[in-house]
Amino acid sequence: MLELPSCPKCNCEYTYEDGNIIVCPECSYEWNAEVKEQEELDNMIKDSNGNILNDGDTVTVIKDLKVKGSSSIIKIGTKVKNIRLVDGDHDIECKIDGFGDMKLKSSVVKKA
Repeated sequence: MLELPSCPKCNCEYTYEDGNIIVCPECSYEWNAEVKEQEELDNMIKDSNGNILNDGDTVTVIKDLKVKGSSSIIKIGTKVKNIRLVDGDHDIECKIDGFGDMKLKSSVVKKA
């Protein structure tokens, strides 16, 4: 038997399919499961190779990065442990040895 997801509005577990739409009998909310899954995939943060990143992952910097307000650079191959994912242009918050707290773009790292 196919496992249907619970209702995203009221968490009712008694949802049913009506064609391509999933319907909640308690709150009458209707949604397309395929579109919802695609939106979730689009919102995931991926590294330069397309791997999905999660909080707590270790990543490696793939190119030299200039540090704004400093004359030093973060060298290629620098490992960054225990990352935190955030919303915005720079979607990774981390702490880099010798530099402190930083924000990085996911496009300049790869999952280690």
